[in-house]
Amino acid sequence: MPKLLESVELETEANPHASVIWLHGLGADGNDFVPVVPELGLQGKAVRFVFPHAPMQPVTINGGMVMRAWYDIIDAAIRREDAAGVAASQQHVEALIAREQGRGMPESRIVLAGFSQGGAIALHTGLRHEGRLAGILALSCYLPLADRLPAAASALNRDVPIFMGHGKSDPIVPFPRAAESRDFLQGMGYAIEWHEYPMPHSVCMEEIADIGAWLQRLV
Repeated sequence: MPKLLESVELETEANPHASVIWLHGLGADGNDFVPVVPELGLQGKAVRFVFPHAPMQPVTINGGMVMRAWYDIIDAAIRREDAAGVAASQQHVEALIAREQGRGMPESRIVLAGFSQGGAIALHTGLRHEGRLAGILALSCYLPLADRLPAAASALNRDVPIFMGHGKSDPIVPFPRAAESRDFLQGMGYAIEWHEYPMPHSVCMEEIADIGAWLQRLV
């Protein structure tokens, strides 16, 4: 296992009975989605949120600038995919899942969540994870290395609840790219709870309310 990533943690109540590992987008850090937690309507639910900081690495599309990233972005169309970087981040997330298990949290009460790059890694890792997870939350993202999933998919997560949300006017991860991933996953038999919103590459209050309702059902 790789070295455990540093994280920001927030517990909604003492003695949490569920964990959400939430991955930020390119260039952000683990603090990015901390302010969303109070807006999710989870009062009375004891949930531990873990917001890890992605490793620092150069990003090709940004002129090689070093920033927090889950993998390299090589072209704007996001078609030339960084398989090695995706695999490395998968191992980082697996280590975070193992840490939650070590703290007494069953896999069936662990949600993988993420935005943009983070959502891509949440999908990639969650669909391959060998233990049954509580759910996968994938926001403003797409499925990386889709052609490799059929051979690598976990049988135990074939029916895992998956929430995908995307902005209709997203200029970073275009809406058709996300819809393509949705259709691919549905074609493999995954049940996708799909949500679309009149927003760019971001989140909105309507989406946060939908996420909160989805998490309420899971935890």
